[in-house]
Amino acid sequence: MRAILLAAGMGTRLRPITYETPKSLIQINGKPLIERQIEFLNEIDINEIIVVTGYLNEKFNYLKQKYNVKLVYNDKYNIYNNIYTMYLVREYLPNSYVIDADTYLSRNFLEKKLANSTYFAGKKKVDSEEWMLIFDENNKVNDIKISSGEGYIMSGVSYWSNKDGEYLIKKIEEALVKSEDWHNLYWDNIVKNNIKNLDVYIKKIDGSDWYEIDSLDDLNKLKLALRSEVESRGVR
Repeated sequence: MRAILLAAGMGTRLRPITYETPKSLIQINGKPLIERQIEFLNEIDINEIIVVTGYLNEKFNYLKQKYNVKLVYNDKYNIYNNIYTMYLVREYLPNSYVIDADTYLSRNFLEKKLANSTYFAGKKKVDSEEWMLIFDENNKVNDIKISSGEGYIMSGVSYWSNKDGEYLIKKIEEALVKSEDWHNLYWDNIVKNNIKNLDVYIKKIDGSDWYEIDSLDDLNKLKLALRSEVESRGVR
């Protein structure tokens, strides 16, 4: 088992912070987001970690020595969405975690052994459009919708089995040959469009187990949540 961390984005909605710091290197409680993810992966004995960089890629170089990760540079980070990022590391997809590196994990919910492809998702009520999982009584995912409201939201953490990973490699390659809209295509669209042919299950986690940090508002909400948690512990 290995892990792919997607860290190529520019984080424009987090400016001015991201003028000099990639969003996955933003520090929360003194530790960059991506380092927290790497350490959680190491805790479950995943040491083969591929970090895909783009914007301010030189800022990630220290991770090679500190954690022995492999860095892959996406030189088209400012042109295409993350479909091209995944294309560059598609060979690593089978038997691998895929994690959005701008996600803060409140606790280590990663699992050492997974029998099937898995989306980690928690129930949240959201005002903006998010990627929601639709699943049956056996927790098998049969659809993904992009919607606001209440539902099980993708956390940015998934695992892909050997079989599904190989299938998705072919579909990613096909998409980049056939599609004329790479600029607006996410790698998650490939999964969404082929979900009926995949064997994917939801692993339910708590809604507070992760925080996606896409904007300054997201960052402020996270800091407020962490502050409230510390204060509640002090009351006890």
